[in-house]
Amino acid sequence: MTCRENCYVTHLESAIDGTKLPHDRIQTLHEGRPLWVRYDLDAIKANLTPATIFQREPTLWRYRELLPLPPGAMPVSLGEGMTPVLPAVRLGETIGAPHLWIKDESQLPTGSFKSRGLCMAITMAKHFGVKRVAIPTAGNAGGAMAAYAARAGMEAFVFMPKDTPVINQAECALAGAKTFLVNGLINDCGAIVRNGVDTMNWFDLSTLKEPYRIEGKKTMGLELAEQFGYDLPDVIVYPTGGGTGLIGMWKAFNELRKLGWLQTATMPKMVAVQSDGCAPIPRAFDAGERFATPWENAATCASGLRVPGAVGDFMILDAIRESGGWAVAVEEDKIVSAMQHAVKTEGISICPEAAACTLAIEKLRSDNRMKRSDRVVLFNTGAASKYLETIPRDLPIIDDPSAIDYAKLFAR
Repeated sequence: MTCRENCYVTHLESAIDGTKLPHDRIQTLHEGRPLWVRYDLDAIKANLTPATIFQREPTLWRYRELLPLPPGAMPVSLGEGMTPVLPAVRLGETIGAPHLWIKDESQLPTGSFKSRGLCMAITMAKHFGVKRVAIPTAGNAGGAMAAYAARAGMEAFVFMPKDTPVINQAECALAGAKTFLVNGLINDCGAIVRNGVDTMNWFDLSTLKEPYRIEGKKTMGLELAEQFGYDLPDVIVYPTGGGTGLIGMWKAFNELRKLGWLQTATMPKMVAVQSDGCAPIPRAFDAGERFATPWENAATCASGLRVPGAVGDFMILDAIRESGGWAVAVEEDKIVSAMQHAVKTEGISICPEAAACTLAIEKLRSDNRMKRSDRVVLFNTGAASKYLETIPRDLPIIDDPSAIDYAKLFAR
């Protein structure tokens, strides 16, 4: 089979019951649950090799054959480059995982991993002729959607809890999105978007309400595999709200295995991390349930983890169990200090969601579920500077620069 740039998508498939749907038109959910994008992997295998990908520009779009964008279509892009995998030996030693790497998603165009999913979702929405989009957000997704919608020339509406970090509020408004603060949680924001679809004629870009954010987030796994020479790490620790990234990475690894590109017979153990202030996934995991009961009175300083009920809950839990991994709830009152410790130790702009992952590693090491020899990758999903509310700013002031007592002032 000879393919053009991308003729590899075969169909969409319901994640809940396997129903096949056409991919040449806009789709949302089936039976209220998300859709997979499926590819002709045999054709990809016959026409693409890792060596070919390696020679391409180091951007998200280097994986074009494994992405849904049709032939000849231009992506809506802000220059999504590959994010680095940074060794974090000193931090790893302090938490019992000396073979630790951090994949730093804060270096993407909008300062978080949300660039991946939203650039793909907006690209496909534009392809299908969508002019107006809306999203409920706990923070970074709103900023990414607003930026890519502006890039695409779309009208954008963003609904976020009123206590969403102020930087997220500002970046949405700055990008021209009609931004609203809601007295409630992200689920309440989601209801506003869902109930307004017919009246406002907007397309709902909520997490997993359309099939393409998974494909964008999937590139985290494709990149990680390439950066590790297709010899995947032993454990991947991922802060989980809606869980699109964890789901997408597990999909990527399975596709790479079917392509025959992986250099190891074992797959990484996937670890979903939440705060004990909002932990529906760990609770369902520990109870052996496939679906998660929504969390009551969700509260955490890691705004990306404050998702009381995820539409893809069963997809997250399936991936964790298939991988032999775990879902872990960490102590909310330790997240800020863990964030400060991580940044001070490695100089990487660690967000509170990623800081929660360091606590999870400590927990998994303390009960010997993880081994000291494990190669561990932690995902830093956003820049610390987006979370001003969690950063100490009570700094000493020098009133008279000409009269400094150096010994007294700096002997702290």
